[in-house]
Amino acid sequence: MAAERMPVIALMGNPNVGKSTVFNALTGARQHTGNWSGKTVSCARGTMHCSGREMTLVDLPGTYSLHPRSEEERVARDFLTQGEADAAVLVADATCLERNLILILQVLEVIPNVVVCLNLMDEARKKRIRINVTALERELGVPVVACAARRGRGLPTLTQTVCRLLDGEPIPQPTAIRYPAEIEQAIRTSGLARAEALAALSECPPEGLSAQQLDDLLTAAAALRAEEIALTCVQIPADADARDRRIDRILLSRRFGLPLMLLLLALVFYITLFGANVPSEWLSEHLLGLSAPFTAALSVLGLPPFVVSLLVDGLWRVLATVISVMLPPMAIFFPLFTLLEDAGYLPRVAFQLDHAFRRAHACGKQSLTMCLGQKWMRHVMHPPLR
Repeated sequence: MAAERMPVIALMGNPNVGKSTVFNALTGARQHTGNWSGKTVSCARGTMHCSGREMTLVDLPGTYSLHPRSEEERVARDFLTQGEADAAVLVADATCLERNLILILQVLEVIPNVVVCLNLMDEARKKRIRINVTALERELGVPVVACAARRGRGLPTLTQTVCRLLDGEPIPQPTAIRYPAEIEQAIRTSGLARAEALAALSECPPEGLSAQQLDDLLTAAAALRAEEIALTCVQIPADADARDRRIDRILLSRRFGLPLMLLLLALVFYITLFGANVPSEWLSEHLLGLSAPFTAALSVLGLPPFVVSLLVDGLWRVLATVISVMLPPMAIFFPLFTLLEDAGYLPRVAFQLDHAFRRAHACGKQSLTMCLGQKWMRHVMHPPLR
């Protein structure tokens, strides 16, 4: 008898909503958590446990929409529409819920078995943002669980809710986006399920509409419904983002934004490159200093000289050199970059450079990859070992 298939749960959400933190907390995986857009570029898998039951949790790339405009969005859309997932956990940022609702509404048209993880509730409380979770459940028609993933709050309830959903617990009918009359008519006359009809319309738009016009209408309808839900369920003080706006006036200004970014990144690289010299030299001295004892020990074992040279001069010295050169800068650079991630500065860098990168048919997110690549190229070309 074939083994019972393990349920598959898709973990989705916009970039920078704490999705990878939720994934790590639920699966115990040590996936790196970041704070810049598009960090996740492939599907990570982990095992999630609930009352002795195992489920596969798939961490999909962060995406703003199921209408793909980037490789990340295409990967997420394809996984969901292929029907491999039995349910989906949608992670939403409680501090800017309206923007996240667009993706949630689009996913509900593809898969009804959805649990919304309302993450960053602790940050929302700091900004005095109030969210009526009961009203949000009523408007969306699916379970909503308030969480603060970094502190581990709400995650047991989230896991139990997913289990109940898979066990067939009845849920209200998920809400639907109200599209313009001509699109709704085309969906009805197609005779297909709503998600399949929308996919077919994307391939062959109704008469009088181009593919881009259809995409704009679909997105606008989802944004309008998201705004209606946010107005019903969310209370945001007028000054909730006052501090962030003051910071952005400096960090994103035309006069100070670019010089501050270059200065800060240069400082990070300087600390990394020059700060790594001392530990690199220490590691090199002690690791390479073991070559003589290793040679003596292997000779005592009676190994031929060429084998001793292969193991000591070839294997050990190369390994010791690589560790001495690469480990110290990594141990310095990544904690520094993590501080910038947690402070929310890296998304601002991507935004600051997006216009310039688009002129080269790229996007601002790639600036962060270039920073990493340039840093490592410099280190390879000019290693800290003397």
